[in-house]
Amino acid sequence: MLLKQSPNNVGIRCIMNRKTYSKRSITASLFFIICLFSYPQSYAEEANLIRIGTGGPTGTYYPIGGLIAQAISDTEGYRICQTSECDTVSSPIIAVHQASNGSIANAKGIQDGTLEAGLVQSDVAHWAFNGTGVFKNKEPKSYLRAIGSLYMESVHLVARKEANIRSIHDLKGKRVSLDEPGSGTLVDATLLLEAYGLTAADLNVEYIKPGIAKSKLLDDKLDAFFIVGGLPVPTISELAQSGKVTLVPIDGPEKSKLLENVKFFSEQIIPDGTYPNISEINTIGVGALLLVSEKLLPATVYQITKKLWSEMTREILTSGHSIGSEISTENLNKSVSVPFHSGALRFYSELNLPVSE
Repeated sequence: MLLKQSPNNVGIRCIMNRKTYSKRSITASLFFIICLFSYPQSYAEEANLIRIGTGGPTGTYYPIGGLIAQAISDTEGYRICQTSECDTVSSPIIAVHQASNGSIANAKGIQDGTLEAGLVQSDVAHWAFNGTGVFKNKEPKSYLRAIGSLYMESVHLVARKEANIRSIHDLKGKRVSLDEPGSGTLVDATLLLEAYGLTAADLNVEYIKPGIAKSKLLDDKLDAFFIVGGLPVPTISELAQSGKVTLVPIDGPEKSKLLENVKFFSEQIIPDGTYPNISEINTIGVGALLLVSEKLLPATVYQITKKLWSEMTREILTSGHSIGSEISTENLNKSVSVPFHSGALRFYSELNLPVSE
């Protein structure tokens, strides 16, 4: 969707208000939506609207997606036409982040055209692109293209202390949430259960959002739940304050075998002090990728990539979330499991950054 430059002062008003709203700490994505609809419908043809699929509000994808949307949005391209025709039209990028069920839903959304971009786990991206794994016997998501890897996500198994769950084996017969269908967490939780000789049939399973799982766990209506996210995951931080929960370690020979079989998983440690009242714990992790649609113009993806790795964006990310400091060009090629978009490759080649085509 694109906003054509209006002969009136709407574009100028948006640029001026951007500074005013930023002082009031209103996110750029909300601001740009306001500007988007302040334009007459007849001009809504030439601005790049980038919808970024994230995850649930209680996870890490949602706040990180919001910060990225704020960082890559740009009104500087607006030029006000003084006549009925513009000699030059510069298309701004207007990015908004959207809550979703997670990685699988985002991969499908990019393929279907309901999203232009999304955060997707590297294992899910690989399976989606190739039509394997959880996407076996389904049409490959061939439009998926990478801008890069953002950070590593950790698998968390959160349990009530009174449930006496000390390993994944102890989940048998317990009330456990594996997260919603469409989430990367559900995929990874299922793989973990299989690695430890369990299936969903061995548990009293629920498929609910982490926010709902948190409430049910506090009310003693749930024993444990899985969630995959960058450190720290907000909903776990809130739970840990209660002193009623613990993180279950993911370790042992079963873990070693899983790491051998699924190359996108890696050893991870959740450091002491990450969450209140919870000590260091061993687990596994997977890369979080920023993907876009192949259908996006190379020039658009080039600008998105350029802004993503700018100093301004680094300040936004590091000040906006603790995981933001890990998002850097040093990690952009880690765990990337689908081809890079040509627009991103152009930017990386200009900086002589080594990435695989």
